[in-house]
Amino acid sequence: MFISNSAEQTIDAGRAYGEQARRGDVFALRGDLGAGKTQFVKGFVAGLGSQADVASPTFVLIHEYDDGRLPVYHFDFYRVESREALSRLGFDDYIFGEGVSLIEWADRYSALIPSHAKWLSFELRDENTRVIIEGAAR
Repeated sequence: MFISNSAEQTIDAGRAYGEQARRGDVFALRGDLGAGKTQFVKGFVAGLGSQADVASPTFVLIHEYDDGRLPVYHFDFYRVESREALSRLGFDDYIFGEGVSLIEWADRYSALIPSHAKWLSFELRDENTRVIIEGAAR
């Protein structure tokens, strides 16, 4: 468990994960709106050496960042309408591809998340405090 008291600390937590990431890793992120998932991804992408301007892919469903040591595929399942929509997006090609996948709102389609994924839960405790817990989500 990690307790963050600022957006910067949440970004730093993501950076630490990104620095350790390996090809094929999948990170399934869950938590309420404003709980820090996208801030974590910002740090994660930076931890891979990318200079990308990370934003939530809510309306486009996926962002790709490929200027770091590994490509990052950043998904947002919040507005995904169906499993078929993910299939049309080529979801399996991404998560079993050459990069690292981070999936916000992964619990919406948890059956599609591979068994090797690392699940991270983000809890909003108050205006500044977030708790990040690594563990199974199924």
